[in-house]
Amino acid sequence: MDMSTLAFLAPPFVASLVIAGIHAYLGVHVVERGVIFVDLSLAQIAAFGATIALLMPWSGGDPHGNAAYWTSLAFTFLGAAIFATIRSRRARIPQEAIIGISYAVASAATILAMSKSTSEGEHLKDMLVGNILAVSWPDVWQTALLYGVIGAFHFIFRRRFLAISMDPDRAEREGASLRFWDFLFYASFGFVVTRSVSIAGVLLVFCYLIVPSVAAMLYADSIGKRLVIGWSMGTIVSALGVYLSLQLDLPTGATIVCTFGLVLILMAAVRPLLQRAA
Repeated sequence: MDMSTLAFLAPPFVASLVIAGIHAYLGVHVVERGVIFVDLSLAQIAAFGATIALLMPWSGGDPHGNAAYWTSLAFTFLGAAIFATIRSRRARIPQEAIIGISYAVASAATILAMSKSTSEGEHLKDMLVGNILAVSWPDVWQTALLYGVIGAFHFIFRRRFLAISMDPDRAEREGASLRFWDFLFYASFGFVVTRSVSIAGVLLVFCYLIVPSVAAMLYADSIGKRLVIGWSMGTIVSALGVYLSLQLDLPTGATIVCTFGLVLILMAAVRPLLQRAA
């Protein structure tokens, strides 16, 4: 592999590490809350907002412009408010059901909106599927800065967020407002999803969120150990996926997704062997 190829692959590889860093942490909360598909749902709602923006004359038809970004972010905040409002231990309808319905409706609405788009259809497809190879260094640094701010916010209030995710009954007895903190969680999550989807696409972002957390749960119970395993897995899979996509001439995003699946199967298969050896 020559230096020009390495220079070309450096921005998407670093971008994948940045995405893996924040999503591995958020994935711990998502898995503990049992809202596995919230990432897909918020991502699809963000995509629907961007689709609506493309149909408006003031967007300029640019799927990566400011108009599309802020419109998709506004739609994501709306979804965050809905998901925070419907959470209740005594609700007759599970929160995951509402999240799944939101994903289906947002997907159908996006398809309907796309049917009215002509010249921007290909750009819209790139936005939904994602093309991490096209990311530039300025995009990487802007994304890292945004995720750094979100990470600092979660670090400052880490005890409250972890308490509500892992023991909501106790948090409520201590006087925490579940809906308020849920909204803050989903709103900050929306910032991350909106940015990540525009770079990597819905499926890859979902894998970065869920797969490292699920793999870490196979080997660790504490949050710290889960994060270490999740970050390690995200780093290794990102490097391996980018390398395989280059060597086999395959789409990078789909290659990383399949690599995540294969590594997860391997980790699940090795776990019983390690337990017997221990």
